[in-house]
Amino acid sequence: MPETRRAVRVRVVAHTCDDCSPLAYELCASGGLLFVRRTDRSGDQPKTGETERLPDARARRLWMDLLLGKAR
Repeated sequence: MPETRRAVRVRVVAHTCDDCSPLAYELCASGGLLFVRRTDRSGDQPKTGETERLPDARARRLWMDLLLGKAR
């Protein structure tokens, strides 16, 4: 879904390398919940999307699935 900017403060907990690919992913924390942010820098303007806010265990499972190529 599109970036919501619903939180004033977001802390990046983990991230992928943005030098290797135009796609970069960040595991972010805000308000006691986690979400994954995807940034695509392949065009003229970066496009950002986010997952829904999830409890820690579900978000970390999603993050690991993404890193292992299992996420959809």
